[in-house]
Amino acid sequence: MRSLYASLTLLFFVSSLAPAAEGYPDANAYEYKTVGDTTLSLHVFNPVGHKPTDSRPAAVFFFGGGWNGGSPTQFVPHCRYLASRGMVAVTADYRVKSRQGTSPRECVKDGKSAVRWLRTNAAKLGIDPDRIAAGGGSAGGHVASTTGIIQGMEEKGEDLNISSKPNALLLFNPVYDNGPDGYGYDRVKDYYQAISPIHNIEKGAPPTIVFLGTKDTLIPVSTAKKFQMLMDQVKATCVHHFYKDEPHGFFNYNKKDNFVDTVTKMDQFLEKLGWLKGEASVDYEAVKP
Repeated sequence: MRSLYASLTLLFFVSSLAPAAEGYPDANAYEYKTVGDTTLSLHVFNPVGHKPTDSRPAAVFFFGGGWNGGSPTQFVPHCRYLASRGMVAVTADYRVKSRQGTSPRECVKDGKSAVRWLRTNAAKLGIDPDRIAAGGGSAGGHVASTTGIIQGMEEKGEDLNISSKPNALLLFNPVYDNGPDGYGYDRVKDYYQAISPIHNIEKGAPPTIVFLGTKDTLIPVSTAKKFQMLMDQVKATCVHHFYKDEPHGFFNYNKKDNFVDTVTKMDQFLEKLGWLKGEASVDYEAVKP
């Protein structure tokens, strides 16, 4: 067990950042965590001319797939777009049931590890440690929202003095209710109150934007309205955008109009936070996965 903790600590305090071999041609892949035989990577897309001495806002995205599967490729278009706008954008790998036999709890731990790794290495990556957003879709939206909302479920062996809480949330039809009437309850029923974002909203929750289709059969509009009400009660910034008659997964790149609209609204949200400047303009072909 000590060797596992040592490997985790080593990855967090490397003296230099050496990109991993695998990834996308316009991104650097960094190994951020090793658990047993599993090594997890972050795929980092930098703006043109980016330097380690910069201090840019960043966003890390987590793919959907019901905590069972999925690929970091899902959010490559979002990363390429934000990089074109001057942000450092990251799509993360994390453990899932089909590949590592894990539970949703490990997904959350990996999400928190990813945010912490970026903050730990902010000065080497040229990012502002106080302007890191977490985003994702479906179960990846759950992972992102837990990093910003729930306490605990941190990976053992990491430096908890470095926060795993992002400064904003970018959520696409997120699984943010795991209670008896929510998604995935059967898999987390023994600890749902500890892992369900909607059951843990407190003062200090990060500014949040949510995109949801009104015909989503997994996350009903009523859940979104409850989430909004609870965020309002603690005076946390939260904006929901509802898409009439759209199903789950409506925001993905292959749904061109929805992709462009959601990315544009995400851009405008980040502009209001002071993270971006200038008018949003999505070149659909330039950001394709």
